[in-house]
Amino acid sequence: MKRLFTITFCFAFLAMAVHLNAQQLISSQYKGMVSQAQLALQYGPLMQNGVRMYKITYTTPDVFGQQDTASGLLVVPIRPGFTLPLLCYQHGTLDGPNDAPSALAGGYQLALVFGGLGYVTAAPDLLGIGESRGFHPYVHAESTASASLDMLRATKQYAAENALSLNNQLFITGYSQGGYSAMALYKDIQENHAAEFTVTAAAPMSGPYSISGVMRDAILSDQVYLYPAYVPNTLLSYNYVYNLYSSTQQFLKEPYATMAQNYFDRQITLSQLNGMLIQQLTTDFGASIPRNMLQDSIVAAVIANPNHPVNVALRDNDVHDWAPQAPTRLFYCRADDQVNYLNSVVADSMMQLNGAPNVQALDVNTNADHGGCVQPAVFNTAFFFGQYQSITVTTSTTATPVLENVRLSPNPAGSVFRVENAPIGAMLEIFDHSGRRLKSQSIQNTMQPVETNGISRGVYFVCIRSEQGNWYGKVLIQ
Repeated sequence: MKRLFTITFCFAFLAMAVHLNAQQLISSQYKGMVSQAQLALQYGPLMQNGVRMYKITYTTPDVFGQQDTASGLLVVPIRPGFTLPLLCYQHGTLDGPNDAPSALAGGYQLALVFGGLGYVTAAPDLLGIGESRGFHPYVHAESTASASLDMLRATKQYAAENALSLNNQLFITGYSQGGYSAMALYKDIQENHAAEFTVTAAAPMSGPYSISGVMRDAILSDQVYLYPAYVPNTLLSYNYVYNLYSSTQQFLKEPYATMAQNYFDRQITLSQLNGMLIQQLTTDFGASIPRNMLQDSIVAAVIANPNHPVNVALRDNDVHDWAPQAPTRLFYCRADDQVNYLNSVVADSMMQLNGAPNVQALDVNTNADHGGCVQPAVFNTAFFFGQYQSITVTTSTTATPVLENVRLSPNPAGSVFRVENAPIGAMLEIFDHSGRRLKSQSIQNTMQPVETNGISRGVYFVCIRSEQGNWYGKVLIQ
């Protein structure tokens, strides 16, 4: 009996060890570098350093629990001698499996932006994209979080093997589908991996967090929607994971089912599918109303039965009903034409009700559509994260994440305000919400006056940068 117990214990221990070490960094491939000057020219004056880019591959489970090889883009700031924070950037909806950040496609430029701000940035391709096999499980929370978490682990392994010094900070962000992915990862870390990672701050941007609520209601409405391909992409994804139907024709009418199947089989891209669906819906029904491509019986059943398998799958992938414990901002634009802004508003309300200590949804440009919302959302994220970011000299035993004693007074300000306690020689810059720099001047004394002539009334971002650290804040000009 004792020997049997020992053998059983050993097998259990080995199984645990295999599970804990299932993720492994496989390879890293240098993809090039971008200088600080190039980044500043393209993305603005906040860029603090150049970056080097690497495609990394690593092991991670697929949606069926089988080991897969996944890939992603790793952006490393060129700041030798400094200890840097880690950031996970999640991409938006991609056109197909080759439209990957690791291939310097798929919106990888935003990963460069965060690298230029001093973050070691991990941008996972996710399953079914890049090196990973199978169909991409679109807006599937569990696999999104798992593949992203394993890339963070692979990044830490890469850092340990390449003398890249990371501190314990972790920032999470992403736009559109990436906003959803960021929320899924954040939720999974807090609920299941808090002993391994601690989120410093998170800023999901314009994401479809309420899949079973806001997004479902929008798709089942009679409203015109010019991105109908998102509907079969989601249904194909959930059918791939949950095996809801035996064929595409069971949930889509023809010829929409054949179009969707061609996309699933990688014969066409998502943008091609979208164009075909718009044209066909307009021909058949006079407008691009996505519910019209769904089988009428499915629409009726989903509306009538809250426990219909489709509704269960949708609820299983909601990421808005929980309580984030780290500082969190949900940036969105009210005129978003792809992801209804109510996703952010509903998420904010639910998180407040659940007792989240520091969550706020913010409309960064009321009139911007989904594409126009990218710049102000990213700019607001950069300033929000800057309040917490720690970059220190590797050999230093003390951390100075930000300049802590800087004050702006008076604030609200009139034609002039003073900057108190900023280091002599520091550079002050004022930006509007779109990231346009309105003023730049050097700090010459500890009570530096700043004139606001030529700047209209409103709230503006103030950035102060020096060798001793950075400071980020806001000033209201009246």
